[in-house]
Amino acid sequence: MLANVSTCTLKGLAGGMIEVQVDFNPRSTLPRFYIVGLPDAAVRESEKRVTTAIKNSGMQYILKQYVVNLHPAEDQKSGAGLDLAIAVGVLCATDQAPPEKLHKAVFIGELSLDGSVRHVKGVMPMVYTAMKAGYEKAYVPVENAKESALVQGIEIIPVESLGRLVEHWYGMNPIEPYRVDLSVLIDEDDLPFAITDFADIRGQETVKRAMEIAVAGNHNILLTGPPGSGKSLISRAVPGILPKLSIEEALEVTQIYSVVGALNTDKPLQMMRPFRAPHHTISQTGLVGGGSIPKPGEISLAHRGVLFLDEIVEHKTSVLEVMRQPLEDKIVTISRARGSVTFPANFMLIGARNPCPCGYYGDPTHPCTCSPRKIADYQARLSGPLIDRIDLHVNVPRVENDKLVNLGRGESSATIRARVEKARVIQRERFKNHPHLFANADMTTGEITTFCILTDEAKQLLKISLDRLKLSARAYHRVLKLSRTIADLDASDTIEIRHVAEAIQYRPRDGQ
Repeated sequence: MLANVSTCTLKGLAGGMIEVQVDFNPRSTLPRFYIVGLPDAAVRESEKRVTTAIKNSGMQYILKQYVVNLHPAEDQKSGAGLDLAIAVGVLCATDQAPPEKLHKAVFIGELSLDGSVRHVKGVMPMVYTAMKAGYEKAYVPVENAKESALVQGIEIIPVESLGRLVEHWYGMNPIEPYRVDLSVLIDEDDLPFAITDFADIRGQETVKRAMEIAVAGNHNILLTGPPGSGKSLISRAVPGILPKLSIEEALEVTQIYSVVGALNTDKPLQMMRPFRAPHHTISQTGLVGGGSIPKPGEISLAHRGVLFLDEIVEHKTSVLEVMRQPLEDKIVTISRARGSVTFPANFMLIGARNPCPCGYYGDPTHPCTCSPRKIADYQARLSGPLIDRIDLHVNVPRVENDKLVNLGRGESSATIRARVEKARVIQRERFKNHPHLFANADMTTGEITTFCILTDEAKQLLKISLDRLKLSARAYHRVLKLSRTIADLDASDTIEIRHVAEAIQYRPRDGQ
């Protein structure tokens, strides 16, 4: 007797539909349980979980031969999320469950030995894949129900245990479909959490202005200054001025966090932009993702948010250089022998560094003890191509004592955030017919030509700056995108000379 059950596994952030074919041979004299179709160790071990769960759920496991085929056979199958589908296949093949319930339904879940269905990572993208493939129902663990229900267009059935599922099918203990009202999850009163309010940061008005511009257009920024000047403080205050995610962005971020199992089960929809701050000892795999079964790294966990690299030059050069492609293409591709997976990586980079090894090069109050060679070697740890991908280069000087002691509170994070939100609204309206664009930093060369309209005076200033600063083509386009953001903060349709002048001052002065 044969039963066909649909389930799903993860391939990067995308799901891959799997057909579980269970063949039961009642005439076999020796009990056997074969799983074929490139299962990994966790899938092979599902035999013990499935058979024990069936018996402990009050149903019969007949000691005969079972052959479980996972189609397509050429793809590697991993994880314990196939348990529920295999168990349902066994029950249907042995006439203990109605086979008609398998029609247009997908089953995802790990089984405990007592028959309960346990939480699985990455259920949301798997349910989304099933919905796109035309499935009408998804049976998922109770703990995954809320995140699964974020996918509209498919009925979510939360399964507590294998026995409860069979009772539901026979009408003895029905399970109500789980539904989520997205408007309830989107709490307008929620404010982003930041350690420090911008109002409590004394001085550094130029740096705070640069950070506002960076956040408004999702531009990369590098802060350079001596120890104690406030680089880390200002950077860690950035979550307080980040704009709220749109629904489309929130669903993207939620899928990533679902894959790594980092969602809040009570409120799974990620409505606040991520702020990731890995230590400089992080490995290449930790930063960009990878592993035998590729998982997202920090740059993908920062998607639609911020990646803050404090003491950026202390990171290994090899680790920093792998960010060049994601910074440009907004994705990261990880290749393995069995294929490649692609993760989104559209983040805003904030880097902070000292100007030299001792930290006091250029400081008027503290002498630098580094030789010119040491200073050059230290600054060269950030390569030219990586520097070229950073839109704003900002010097953070030491705060003068009188400002530190006597200066009152400045603009609050809420005030700055309101201006940022207005600029983002302008950008959303501008890009409404370009769904792949979320902020000015996302524009490609062709889109820059369309949306970055300059006055004649602004064009002339830009031409002069190109000659004097020896800007590369990439740097030129980044200046244009930055000018567009400054004009948006100014609510100006065209880019004027003052917008270009401010954008140019954020380019490094060494010609890189």
